[in-house]
Amino acid sequence: MWSWVAYDWANSAFALTVMTSFVPLMLAGYWNDGADSSVGTFRLGVANALASLLVAVLVPVLGAAADRRGRRRRWLVMVTWLGVTATAALAFASQGQWQRALGLYVVAAFAFAVANALYDALLVDVVPTRHLDRVSALGFGCGYIGSALLFGAHVAMLNDPAAFGFASAEAASGAAFISVAVWWLVFSVPLALWVPESPPAVPDGAGAQGMLATLRRIRADRLAFRFLVAYWLYIDAVYTIIKMAVDYGIAIGLSPRDLVAAILVTNVIAFPAAIAFGRLAQSVGPRIGVLAGLVVYIGATVAAPFIDTAAGFYALAVAVGLVQGGVQSLSRSLFARLVPVSHSGEYFGFYNMVGKFAAILGPLLTGLVTLATGSQRFGILSLILLFVAGAWLLFSLREARAD
Repeated sequence: MWSWVAYDWANSAFALTVMTSFVPLMLAGYWNDGADSSVGTFRLGVANALASLLVAVLVPVLGAAADRRGRRRRWLVMVTWLGVTATAALAFASQGQWQRALGLYVVAAFAFAVANALYDALLVDVVPTRHLDRVSALGFGCGYIGSALLFGAHVAMLNDPAAFGFASAEAASGAAFISVAVWWLVFSVPLALWVPESPPAVPDGAGAQGMLATLRRIRADRLAFRFLVAYWLYIDAVYTIIKMAVDYGIAIGLSPRDLVAAILVTNVIAFPAAIAFGRLAQSVGPRIGVLAGLVVYIGATVAAPFIDTAAGFYALAVAVGLVQGGVQSLSRSLFARLVPVSHSGEYFGFYNMVGKFAAILGPLLTGLVTLATGSQRFGILSLILLFVAGAWLLFSLREARAD
């Protein structure tokens, strides 16, 4: 169990430092070619959407193949190496080279997402059903606190590069990319060595027919299918907020120091909050726990366009930190209840597919609305449609098996 949890500690550093913070900051500054901030928002949205499209197309196929061959863990290690290499290479993208930087970012984000799908699928091999909520929450909680520890060092490096022997903030940012790659690689070793996986589901060579059979099974399972539709909607907005928060803060005039501090606050709060959500689910069920988190997200999305100070942005960071890990971890454990163990790779392939396919719409929605209106405030407000629709569908999913 702890070896499985260690991988969340490992790869969450990429999500926080690279995806949420340093890529948006570098794209708006060092990597920018002089374009307006709204153009930078559009470029970031397109890059995130492209990575999500690749995941949506390939993850179900890879999950099915991993199940057939009993290689979920082995393939997870391989795509981790790909993500680690692309992340380290970001340190060598020069000033103004936004195309090269975003190309490497797309590769790293794709590898991160594929590895996450295979990682999620291993949860059912690690713990029995009665412990799914708490262990899933523990994984997210450790991921948040681990990434916050490394990110705290990155914030210190960025604020005072000379104290760490760097000539500039850009040099410190390059070192941050390399340290994330090393962190991700080192803490993935326990999973590679000690996490078990179930035997192959069907003989090797089942081909695309196995994946199509899984799709038919999911479509015939009314509860699983309805959950995936709800998840497709609300997790889109969650991931978009994670990926675009720094860009939004830049647009309303916040300093890099305030932005990274707010992100650090979010992750520190998310550690105990995720653990608390895991315990809450023991009493009320994961579905109610997710709904509670979505109510907070809706309130934060409504409030976001009226925020124009660092204090207001910190308040939003606290609100998001209280529910972000809970919504993610309980969604994972809720779906794990619906998954046949021998087909977990395929099922979680589709689970991650719908999340990533939806995430094509979220970044593009915020990017296009921002480009059309010239205001990032309208872009972030558009996400409320996805939150409300997903929450309504999840609320209607009241069968006992989902709770």
